[in-house]
Amino acid sequence: MQSPAQILLVQNRFGEALVAFDADLAVAPGDANAMFGRATALKHLGRLQEARAAFDRVLVRAPNAAGALNNRGDTLLALGLPNEALADFDRAIELQSGMAQAHLGRGIALQRLHGTEGSLACFTRALMLWPECADAFFFRALSLERLGRSEEALSDYDRALALEPHSVTTMGNRATLLLALKRFAEAAEGFRLIEPFAPTKALNGLSYAAAHTCDWSGWEKYRGDIIAALAAGSHDIQPGALIAYSNEPALMKVAAQNITTSIVRSGPRWHGKPFSSAKIRLGYCSADFYAHATSRLMAGVWEGHDRNRFELIAFDFGPDDQSPLRARVKSAFDRFHVVSDKSPEAVAQMIADEGIDIAIDLMGLTANAPSGIFASRPAPVQVNYLGYPGTMGAEFMDYLLADAVVAPISHQEFYAEKILHLPDCYQPNDANRIRPTASSRAEAGLPERGFVFCCFNNNWKLNPLLFDIWMRLLKRVPGSVLWLIEDNQAAVANLRRAAIAREIDQTRLIFAPRVASKLHLARQANADLFLDTLPYNAHTTASDALWMGVPLVTAKGEGFAGRVAASLLSAIGLPELITDNLTDYENLALALAQDPARLAILKQKLETNQRTAPLFDTTRFTRNLEAAYEKMREAFLAGD
Repeated sequence: MQSPAQILLVQNRFGEALVAFDADLAVAPGDANAMFGRATALKHLGRLQEARAAFDRVLVRAPNAAGALNNRGDTLLALGLPNEALADFDRAIELQSGMAQAHLGRGIALQRLHGTEGSLACFTRALMLWPECADAFFFRALSLERLGRSEEALSDYDRALALEPHSVTTMGNRATLLLALKRFAEAAEGFRLIEPFAPTKALNGLSYAAAHTCDWSGWEKYRGDIIAALAAGSHDIQPGALIAYSNEPALMKVAAQNITTSIVRSGPRWHGKPFSSAKIRLGYCSADFYAHATSRLMAGVWEGHDRNRFELIAFDFGPDDQSPLRARVKSAFDRFHVVSDKSPEAVAQMIADEGIDIAIDLMGLTANAPSGIFASRPAPVQVNYLGYPGTMGAEFMDYLLADAVVAPISHQEFYAEKILHLPDCYQPNDANRIRPTASSRAEAGLPERGFVFCCFNNNWKLNPLLFDIWMRLLKRVPGSVLWLIEDNQAAVANLRRAAIAREIDQTRLIFAPRVASKLHLARQANADLFLDTLPYNAHTTASDALWMGVPLVTAKGEGFAGRVAASLLSAIGLPELITDNLTDYENLALALAQDPARLAILKQKLETNQRTAPLFDTTRFTRNLEAAYEKMREAFLAGD
């Protein structure tokens, strides 16, 4: 027969239950059931340290109580102690192998410690014992998602929602996965469902989906709501939502801090003597060691590092696409660790065990980023570089590698990291990559005659203010076309409608399907002028255009991401293509389109500067980068 205190506990009246258990224990201090109930009430009330101590007392009296072990394991997980929790779950399963909750807890502990390794089997075992456990479906979906098994993950999210249809967390995760799969309409539907309960999370997702599909019907509202939420101190707005609408550096810092301040710290992991060997050990961390823009930019740098002074170790948590570029990248490193199935904590320990002196995060706050690895301080010096154009807002990152254009020292207040300038340009380029022969206009899907404006940036970088300018250019340059990347069909349809609304024949918008890098480079040589985007510039797409001899017009923005094209143009010796505002940007683009002789001179200058200017000088860049690493070592050893 249940006591009144136990009845209150079953009814989830935890505060009252705690009072009742205390009263029972005052009469019978050694009552194990009351002690267990009291500990459970404390756990549910979020008084975790007290709950842990209470379960400790229960287990002193009853060391083989599987239920107490399981509950203490849950408490330890909530306290951020997965190693200790795992020991409790293992012991509980040893005592009672059919305890589904312990298998679930063990899977969560393994997920946090080792990523997907071992966790899937635990969740599957839990579901065999408890087929209606929504949490087991949810956490198994997380593991499946990390393994890239997206459809299976969606199925598990659906099954979790069938059991707990009002779980805002599960609905949000499912919608976020749909965004990653570019199923934007379904994702938006999911975010609308959670809007009444988590309006800021919904704002992140809905604004992101709208930007990627070029649905500008709510562009001004989304922009205003995002900025207002940040100004109001919201901790939910993330950089991924902000970047399409604003690149104001103060806002970007706040949005970055919304992510990095929530990361659990478990460090420092490094305890050895830093910079103890003759060579500086560089640990490059990325999910992009494959046919990705980051590897295309960095391959020549990795190959060109001075091996008498540097040792290169890669930590790869991305896919293996079996591409020639991946093989080339792997061969450039002294050691190449594939860690895609490991947790951030496990990777951090590997970095520490390798004795890495300088750990370089090549992803920052982008998708699949390893921020949790760096939060554990696995290396004495930690660097934010290349993959994310802005601050990570984190005290655990020491340096941002940049240049004087993208991040002037006068902007230091907008960066949590110390800005360290590379002399010419922050962006590397591989001088050994192929410059393919240009394809024909017909092969590229272009008309045989007429001026070709192009912008091969991702569709989410486009916005109505830019599009107004581009349509005015088409009106004023007869026979001209605008050549854009074909990202998704919803964006194509919306852009065509936007052209018609601005009285432009939709056939003057030409969409280039995504193709292999070599084919894309060959076709874009047919463009006459690249039109940059703002607030987020062309980055790799800009250097691609310049590599293929296509001049680019940009407007310099406020923050890092809006100043990259200006940096590239400065490094290639074409500052005359940099403007300070969108009015001058429009006027310059029009002047060049209407003056073939002037444009031809610019193209000839670009062709000459490709061979002489710093932008495509990989050896020069590599020596500058190495000098920066040497400065970091000197500063660290000097106690700075």
